[in-house]
Amino acid sequence: MATRIVVLKGDQTGQELLEQALRVLDPGVIGVDLEFEYYDLSLENRRRTRNKVVLEAAEAMVAAGYGLKAATITPEGKGDVGSPNAILREAIDGTVIVRTGRLLPGVRPIAGVSAPISVIRMAVGDAYGAEEGREGSGLDEVAYRVERISRRVCRAVAEFAFLQAKRLGGKVFGGPKYTVSPIYEGMLKEEMDAAAQRHPDVPYDPQLIDATYALLLSHTGEALVIPALNRDGDCLSDLVLQMFGSIAGSESLLLAMDDDLRIKTVMAEAPHGTAPKLYGKNVANPLAMILAGAALLSHMPDPSAQRASRAIYEAALEAIKAGIKTMDLGGHASTTEFTDEVIRRVQTKLEVWAAIGVGA
Repeated sequence: MATRIVVLKGDQTGQELLEQALRVLDPGVIGVDLEFEYYDLSLENRRRTRNKVVLEAAEAMVAAGYGLKAATITPEGKGDVGSPNAILREAIDGTVIVRTGRLLPGVRPIAGVSAPISVIRMAVGDAYGAEEGREGSGLDEVAYRVERISRRVCRAVAEFAFLQAKRLGGKVFGGPKYTVSPIYEGMLKEEMDAAAQRHPDVPYDPQLIDATYALLLSHTGEALVIPALNRDGDCLSDLVLQMFGSIAGSESLLLAMDDDLRIKTVMAEAPHGTAPKLYGKNVANPLAMILAGAALLSHMPDPSAQRASRAIYEAALEAIKAGIKTMDLGGHASTTEFTDEVIRRVQTKLEVWAAIGVGA
């Protein structure tokens, strides 16, 4: 029985890069029985349907368990359709966002960082969507906001952080400023400590958020996984991805988890935007979207999907190492030429692995 992936079409270069990722995920390329269901989340269609299409896509993702999303435009005008990502997060009950920075061949990182770093961030709550207000006037005017986090979300972030660290062979590192905010931020620290008890085999090195930033700049060789509040994780993700010299080698995952901390829905996308200046030129880098597809496969129980995920990750990075790279990485390959090379290498790997009996 085919595994269904809900495909969320996007805007401008975002849509073009999604199409390249789908070329790699073609069942004829990776040998995985996949079925694609499409929803048009372009700005034009979101406006036409007043976001009904976004809710329909979310409902389909919850039923299927898997989604692959292109970058979309978020209009700035008040009263417009807003951000589809915010609607999707709420509609699928997404609680965790995962962004992983990794070293790309030939790209010089900052501070010599080499091992992967994953930021595991709350997808809801905290500073985002907080109630805000102002009181008083003149120099006595004050601004305030009321922020909230839930234990359910804290537990999901902490649990997935330890699962990711086990997957990367790294350690759980960092955390909130619980010394200053023992009740609010302390809730995440409590759940991190509890997850450490559930996963005694995973190294655990909790740090305050300010120390985390400072230590990241001197860190080099060990894979790190950083659980974070929504606002902290947003800032950390931007820093971490840039530490590797390019965000091209990073994918972004939105996860919904059940009460038993099992993943029930995964939506994968690239962390970059729609790059309107590159639209229609066949020069944009499809790597992040291709890796998003590979990450989605890695969450499927089918061994053939896990094997294909590994093949895509390896093929994409090996293509760059061989000099087949787009202009943003200092190369001359077009968008489609890079994808062609990844497909060629994926097929070769899977054929060789099948011949010698190598599993995922």
